[in-house]
Amino acid sequence: MILALVASVPAVGLGAQFGSGAQPTDSANATALQQTDAPPDPESDRLGWENGYWHNESVDVTPDDGLNDAELDAVVARSMARVEYVRGIEFAETPPVEIITRSAFTAQLESQYANLTESDRLLHNTKYEALFMVGENESSVAAQRANQGGGVAGFYDPESEAIKIISNNGTTPKLDEITLSQELFHALQDQRYNISAYNQTTRELHNARDGITEGDGNYVDHLYNIECTQGVWEGSCLLSESGGAPAGFDPHLGLYQLFLQPYSSGPAFVQEIHQTEGWEAVNEIYEDPPASTEQTIHPETYDSDEPTNVSIEDTSSDPWRQLELNGSNSANSVSFAQFGEAGLYTALWYPSVAGKEPIIPRRDHLNIDGGQLDQIEPYLYENEATAGWDGDKLVPYVTDDSAETNETGYVYKLVWDSEADATEFREAWLELLSVNGATSVDGSQTVYRIPDEEAFGDAFWVTQNGDTVRVVNAPTLAALSDIDTDAPSLSAGDDGSTDDDAADDGGADGTADDSGTGDATDSADEDGAGFTLGLAFVALVVGVVLAVRRVN
Repeated sequence: MILALVASVPAVGLGAQFGSGAQPTDSANATALQQTDAPPDPESDRLGWENGYWHNESVDVTPDDGLNDAELDAVVARSMARVEYVRGIEFAETPPVEIITRSAFTAQLESQYANLTESDRLLHNTKYEALFMVGENESSVAAQRANQGGGVAGFYDPESEAIKIISNNGTTPKLDEITLSQELFHALQDQRYNISAYNQTTRELHNARDGITEGDGNYVDHLYNIECTQGVWEGSCLLSESGGAPAGFDPHLGLYQLFLQPYSSGPAFVQEIHQTEGWEAVNEIYEDPPASTEQTIHPETYDSDEPTNVSIEDTSSDPWRQLELNGSNSANSVSFAQFGEAGLYTALWYPSVAGKEPIIPRRDHLNIDGGQLDQIEPYLYENEATAGWDGDKLVPYVTDDSAETNETGYVYKLVWDSEADATEFREAWLELLSVNGATSVDGSQTVYRIPDEEAFGDAFWVTQNGDTVRVVNAPTLAALSDIDTDAPSLSAGDDGSTDDDAADDGGADGTADDSGTGDATDSADEDGAGFTLGLAFVALVVGVVLAVRRVN
């Protein structure tokens, strides 16, 4: 079963072909693809040869009218040989490959998302509301489904060991060789390494492990494309529109940039290891995959800075309780969230493209090299406010009415490398509260209120104790102490205001005290994926970002 971006089904491949520079060239591929003559077939299998085709051998196909079964088999065989040539690993077997239309893929998504339980939906809504990306009256599940349905170009499913390439052309479905190469490499990873056993039950763990699976995959794509455009295979690669984003695709940029972190930081992480220590050193990473996004954002921390296991003691009282995933359709689901450095960075960056006062300037996210996005690491996820992360955990709280009202709360605990790092983050998070309409409750320097008419209308208690920051959220001031007994016991009128519109003493910029952080134990969050984004997506996102900059 594949359920991208939502369920914790292990599947690999939600990767953009970052920096490949490839452009659709259907007209150039209208005739049989020509290449220098290849040597005779070997007596036994070897690197760079698969199923009768060498990596530099011609294939007799005419892509303009789509690929028939024989043509597809030939292209797959030669692409397998090319992946072997680039990466130096032999395929054990040939995975089945099918080209499907985008409409068929979106129908499949609709069916899969329809099976989510109410508790699954509450978890996802609470998580991305907590990052101030998806408002209380919106559905984060719908946003993820739309992102995936419009942007995915192909996927490998470890359960069926099959590859599906998605084409926007329903009449003569076409195939892009770079997309195919990534999914073939994911099949090769699955054959050679035990990547399906990776713990990817949280967004942070998912992005961390993908630092090697997608980092390696996108780095291989980069090397593959170099051979296609200026190397030994120049002029012989199928570079079509097969999986490019469809017209009118309008992604949720915050969620996309969070999910894409391993496809930007990961290739740079792998490239550094490959260039300094070789492919064998890269292969060894699969035995000890990155434990956090911090380790791919800051490669020097890999194997030297293990994340803190954070735990949260439940001190809630009626009517609030911790969310349980009753009836969840994923056996690997967990009822809490973990975002890591990548998630916190993206949350602080998102206001810059959401029409709000920027905290991290939108251009700081783009890794510009010579006037263009860097080909290996197009997006940067490093900022002084989020560097120094050491662990985090968010536990959602619900009532019997939450499924109907979508009103939830949470306790979010974050541990940092030092007290200074924690202070820097807390100040940035208070700024994030402020740009989303929060004002401090009169008489308190740690309690804040966003009016109910705003997208994130809630009450917040934000405290710091040494290297630990704690955020408690509830729909009302009074509910804060029901969710966490350490929170101030407040109700409408306690501060001279109504609960729906707390008095303003100057905005959410007060200094938090050192009290009420609760216990110092903690744990992790969600998801799964199995997809490759189209080549056009990087340009699409940058275009949107630049358009927003011009408007603002």
